[in-house]
Amino acid sequence: MKYMILTYASQQDYDGMAGKGGDQPAWSEEDFAAMGAFMEKFNADLAASGELVETRGLDAPVHTRRLGSRDGRPVVTDGPYAETQEVLAGYWIVECDSFDRATELAARLADCPGPEHVRATAYADVRPLVESRSELEA
Repeated sequence: MKYMILTYASQQDYDGMAGKGGDQPAWSEEDFAAMGAFMEKFNADLAASGELVETRGLDAPVHTRRLGSRDGRPVVTDGPYAETQEVLAGYWIVECDSFDRATELAARLADCPGPEHVRATAYADVRPLVESRSELEA
């Protein structure tokens, strides 16, 4: 079974990682390097176990376009959105034996280093992927 592990951040988080302070202090070079090393090892471990299908980090929300519709016509809104609005920051698609195993993998992300104000609010979602409409549960 395939599962998607999703992580979230805000524009303020991306600014902090880029060394820009705001309501929260900027990340230190050491914090950013430690997070990068953690993610590289996490990805390498998933690849070595054969459970990694794909992973990607996403660019900052300021580089986002949101599409909706109004009066039956498409509406495009360019970012940025509110600094504190959480958006998808990255994902992993893993293939493993169970939802519990996917949850176990995602739980390892709690060990990712970073400034304490970031770690205190970090979370990940784990969702099964479906291959067809018949797999959707009500």
